Amino acid sequence: MDAKSEVILRQDHDWLGTTLLVNPPQDILATHFQQSLIWTWNYADHHYFTHQNFTSYFDIVPPQQAFQQIIIFIPKARQQLQYVLDQCAALLQQGQQIFLVGEKKAGIEGAAKQLADYGKYLKLDSARHCQLWQLTLCKEHHAKPLQHWISTYSLDIFQQRITICALPGVFSQQHLDIGTAELLPYLSQVKSGEILDFGCGAGIISILLAIQNTNNSMTAVDIDAFALESTARTFAENDRSTQLKTIAITDIQDIPENFDAIVSNPPFHQGIKTHYQASENLCQFAFDRLKSKGELWIVANRFLNYAPFIEHRFGHCQIKTDQNGFKVLYAKK
Repeated sequence: MDAKSEVILRQDHDWLGTTLLVNPPQDILATHFQQSLIWTWNYADHHYFTHQNFTSYFDIVPPQQAFQQIIIFIPKARQQLQYVLDQCAALLQQGQQIFLVGEKKAGIEGAAKQLADYGKYLKLDSARHCQLWQLTLCKEHHAKPLQHWISTYSLDIFQQRITICALPGVFSQQHLDIGTAELLPYLSQVKSGEILDFGCGAGIISILLAIQNTNNSMTAVDIDAFALESTARTFAENDRSTQLKTIAITDIQDIPENFDAIVSNPPFHQGIKTHYQASENLCQFAFDRLKSKGELWIVANRFLNYAPFIEHRFGHCQIKTDQNGFKVLYAKK
């Protein structure tokens, strides 16, 4: 059992009615409630919960129904918690309660201050290096429209202005990240055709490849529902939706199709924890997802030693550039 879940179970609380568990860890906490539903935007978590026969919703919005109480496991991004609180408070009535739980090192004390806009809140428990807070809603709340939460910014590239749309918590939400910037000069060299953007984030790589060549067919994949929605909105904002397909995945091995090219600024975090497995799997199994003479393009932090994984499968790995703390790696099948 995850430590955060253990703190919840320490409470002598009568969990009557239906409880909404928001962003919970992969464990069996749901079995300890009279009735519970799960809202998650992490597809790996959703996959786990459905295989445990829990009722899980993978979406950027919670299931729209009445709940007796809601328990939120804090997400990494502060703005994403603001969005989640806004959505959840709209599902409850005045006097009902939201519980907020998280690790101290993940910033639970600071996150708890965000409860002040909704009512009275107090700390219930501190154990297992975690804290549990309780919010009692002081008034009826209506959720803000989704458009309120979308950040947009423009990139001037390929002799035109491109708009990027990103929801809270999505990588490159406010600006172009350094790694992707290092990859940009090489996008014109990427083989055209059916292209996979692994870990699409806000869709920057995908939209640039789509605009560079209108014949490119982009498949954008991510574990995060907020990222997939952001990419879809980026394409819609730039009138390129017909060139895009989005897929929720847990790993590259979930993808059945083969591609002419795979391009990625692969993620190496899950929440606050460093997690290399998905990126290492990309390096190892991209070969199997490429057509004959297909190409793999990866930009990654210099300290992430992905080249040996690529060399093992492709027989070679070319370093196109190594600067500003990032490497651009290339291999051809």
